[in-house]
Parts: sequence; C-alpha cells; structure tokens
Amino acid sequence: MRALVTGGGGFLGSHLCERLIGEGWEVVAMDSFLTGAPSNLAGLATEPRFNLVEHDITREIDLTGDIDWVFHLASPASPVDYLKHPIHTMKVGAIGTMNALGVAKAKDASFFLTSTSEVYGDPLVHPQPESYWGNVNPIGPRGVYDEAKRFAEAMTMAYHRAHGLDVRIVRIFNTYGPRMRRHDGRAVPNFIWQAMNESPLTIHGDGSQTRSLCYVDDLIEGFWRLAGSSLVTPVNIGNPAEVTVLELAQSIAAAAGSSSEIVYEPRPQDDPERRRPDITLAKSALGWEPQVDLASGLERTLGWARRNWS
Repeated sequence: MRALVTGGGGFLGSHLCERLIGEGWEVVAMDSFLTGAPSNLAGLATEPRFNLVEHDITREIDLTGDIDWVFHLASPASPVDYLKHPIHTMKVGAIGTMNALGVAKAKDASFFLTSTSEVYGDPLVHPQPESYWGNVNPIGPRGVYDEAKRFAEAMTMAYHRAHGLDVRIVRIFNTYGPRMRRHDGRAVPNFIWQAMNESPLTIHGDGSQTRSLCYVDDLIEGFWRLAGSSLVTPVNIGNPAEVTVLELAQSIAAAAGSSSEIVYEPRPQDDPERRRPDITLAKSALGWEPQVDLASGLERTLGWARRNWS
C-alpha cells in the first residue's frame, strides 16, 4: 500500500506516517512546514519506503506513481496559528482539500479527511454525537478554522456522492502527546512549558470550562481502525473523560513537581464552554476506545518535553 499524507510533518501527521510505515506501507509525506517541522520525521529519514516533499497544497499537487490512500491532515490547528494565518487556513481547508480530493480521484485512491470537534463550535448538546450540526459563529475569529473544516467535510461528501469516491471522515477532539510544539498555544504544551520553567500557569477565564483529552497513540489507532472500516460518514475519535482546564493545569503542575502559581486571563471569543465526544459509534463500529488515561499520557508527554524542549 502507498499513501500520501498531507501535513505529514505536523504533530499528528508525523505519528500517522510512523504508523503507516510500521504497517509496511510506502508513504509520501507532504508539508509546507508553516507549522510542521522536518525534525518530527527524523526517525524516518533513512527509511527507504518514506519520502518527504515540501509543498503547499493550496497549489496543484503533482504526484507520480500509484496511490492507494490520501490522508489529508494539512491545516493550521492551534488557535495561535489559525488566528495568525486566517486566510491561509481557509485556503487549506477549501483549495487544499479540493486539490487532495483531486489526487484521490485521479489515482482512484481512498480519501481520509481529518476534521475536528470544532465543527460543533460552542456546543449546545453535550456530549456531542456525530448527528449534532453544531453551534458555530461563522464570522467570529475562530470561524476561519471551524468553517474551513465544515467546508472540507461537505466537499468530501460531495466527491463521494458525485464521483463515488471512497471516503472516511474523522472528527478529532483535543489530542496531546510528544511532538507538540513548545509554543503551540494550546493548554497542554502551554502548561507543561510553564510548569517546567516555574512560570505562572495562565488560565483563560475561571478554568471551569472543560476539555476531553486524547493521547496521540490512541488517536492514531482510531485512524487506523477507521481507515480499515467501511464507514463513510463522520466519526468522533476522542477521549470522553472530561476535565476542567483548572484541573488540567493542577495535574500538570503536580506531575512536573512545579510550584508555579495559577493566574487568570480573559477568555477568547467563542471559546467552547464544554467539549466531550460521544464515542458510541467508534466503540460499536470500530471496537475503539482510548486506552491511555490522562495521568499516564501527561507523564509520557512531560518526559518527552524534558528531553526535547530547551
């Protein structure tokens, strides 16, 4: 099997590339390195079945040879990134998705879209099932990411209906683990970096808002099982164990042995109040549920950060 992985140099993309190589596949990773890094793929540098191509997928993708799967992961994913690059984020979600779908159609390949729990916006339904259409502010600052992913889902299903393209859509909930960037802007790397440096842990709002955090190895296992299924409609992959942001900060400080104080800052506009996946479909159709609890996952992530962040 041979796969194209867009965004292959990113946090999730690099882990997926390693999994596919480990399963015996050939992999072409494509990344503009706007937010990804070649260093994430250093472990595959001498692997003959792996090829890394620097390319912005908002431009036409020229790929030689047969392809069995296109895994489309390319997109800024952290609020820090998509608020800094709002137009490019929408271009990746729209033009980039169409280019990736075009490759899949031309190569008669299956297409795997990584969507996001952000399509649910600030949800009015809790937990969020795949049938929920969401509560998104299309003109708010976060809308550039939310709507880009919603468009990508719609375009993926349009290719499926109009061209018979074999597709999968995963809605990813908050994920963490090794290779997150030090200044990614999301809660886990922020808190780890601050705790490691005995800096104040900054919480937006009063910390009562919740997140559901999935360790990266569990997420990639969900990808693998979804790719091997016949499910065409979106599937939530995430950890349903809900934690407040304040509890998360306290857990990371304790794991790091840090005496950092907690300080509070205003919450960003449209920041979701609660986020928790309904994984009934993933459990029944894929036999998937997360295996790594938060304490174990944070310990692994903290260990990696201590070795790699200076």
